[in-house]
Amino acid sequence: MADIGTIAARVLQAHDAGATIDRISDSDAPFDVAAACRVSAEVFAARVRRGERPVGWKIGYTNRAIQKQYGVMQPIFGRMYDSTVTEVPAGATAHCSLAAIAEPRIEPEIVVRIARSPEPGMRPADLVGCIDRVGHGFEIVTSIFRDWKGTAADSIAAGSLHGRYFHGPLMPLDGDRDWVAATGDVEVVIYRNGVEMDRGVGRNALDGPLVALGHFVTGLGAIDGERLKPGEIVTTGTLTQAFRCYAGESWSTEISGLPVGGMRIAFS
Repeated sequence: MADIGTIAARVLQAHDAGATIDRISDSDAPFDVAAACRVSAEVFAARVRRGERPVGWKIGYTNRAIQKQYGVMQPIFGRMYDSTVTEVPAGATAHCSLAAIAEPRIEPEIVVRIARSPEPGMRPADLVGCIDRVGHGFEIVTSIFRDWKGTAADSIAAGSLHGRYFHGPLMPLDGDRDWVAATGDVEVVIYRNGVEMDRGVGRNALDGPLVALGHFVTGLGAIDGERLKPGEIVTTGTLTQAFRCYAGESWSTEISGLPVGGMRIAFS
């Protein structure tokens, strides 16, 4: 297998250019998840060296229908940065250029903000005490592997498919709501140019966003004992299909069951 640094440089160059490359698992076999995590760590270090600041994490492949569609049967996770995450004011339209995003797809997701570091093995009900805000956003996922053909290891090495993330205001948790049930039951309807494309519920994200968060915390802890930090955000996976998006389109969502608003985004 090629040197980890060489593979990481190839991955980062593809992301920067919005280009696609051959699968790492084809040209550098054998390439497993352990090797992919080392590549991901090197990409992270390179991005920090050039001035990008990590602000949180994305969890991918939590939607079982998506897992079957792409043949990746396990959740994955990767970093998000101040250069890739944008908070959008209430009622405003997000704007996203797709010029440097390879094979972009749009996913409506629930995001949480960490208030205190959760422990591996925590139940969803216990995790509620570790978050202080919840919101909704669009992740624009990207595949630097042609036609979305990457394996789990390929996807992890490529930043777990993260391209951009746009979220609305993060709303504080109130004490009178069952947040495990509420985040599992939340409903989203997604529209393209005003036409309904799909609808989904929170449980589509690995039985609920807080269940997905628990799996992520445990998985993260297994990698060099990494822990979530207060102030970081975690977006928990798509509630609907992931749709290919194109310049000139406008997408929007309606949300019910949580005290968060829908989103609008326009692509150029």
